Amino acid sequence: MTPGTALAELEAAGDPDRALQSAAYHKAPRRYLGVPVPAIDAMARDWRAGLDVPGRVALADGLWRSDVHEARVAAAKLLTQARIPDDGPVWRLIAGWVPEFDGWAIADHACSAGGRRLVADPARIDEVEPWIAAPHMWTRRAALVITLPWTKLPFPKPEDQAIRARVLGWCAALAPDRDWFIQKAVAWWLRDLSKHDPALTRAWLVEHGAVLKPWARTEAARRLD
Repeated sequence: MTPGTALAELEAAGDPDRALQSAAYHKAPRRYLGVPVPAIDAMARDWRAGLDVPGRVALADGLWRSDVHEARVAAAKLLTQARIPDDGPVWRLIAGWVPEFDGWAIADHACSAGGRRLVADPARIDEVEPWIAAPHMWTRRAALVITLPWTKLPFPKPEDQAIRARVLGWCAALAPDRDWFIQKAVAWWLRDLSKHDPALTRAWLVEHGAVLKPWARTEAARRLD
């Protein structure tokens, strides 16, 4: 499977009317094919089944470089797995995409793949931390979205609790950022955390909640009693 063959398969599944709607919705200036995400996911699963890890990395890299919306989503889907042996090249490719993020949809698919690589090797959190100071807003946002797996742990180990505390520190650092997407990402992290650790979420909101915009503070507390 080559990037050209995969892109042709995506093109064949496209819908021009859906493509126009997608371009108007996402607004990022790139080509849109109008392929729904479930169809992209199914294609990526089929491609992944026939490729080893280097092959998946090469295909994902080629699809990403095409700068076609659905191809970038497919690139992320190709690398979204819990267990990948020798996943260093996978992590490096995903991390290399972050400075190119320019919209939430592609960024979120890529961060879903990247979050699994962080869980596989939590030491990579050290590479993510500088993102919160990046001038590029989507990079700052990615630091929170890619670490969302730590909000969902019902029984966190001490090392997981340490990562939660660390990312909550990032949330505090980003809370004064007035960008809507950053406010939303902070609220998202806290809202998801509140399901499994409401006490920690409340404590954060008591200390830092006043810094958030009112709507973000309300969203962060939405699942609290």
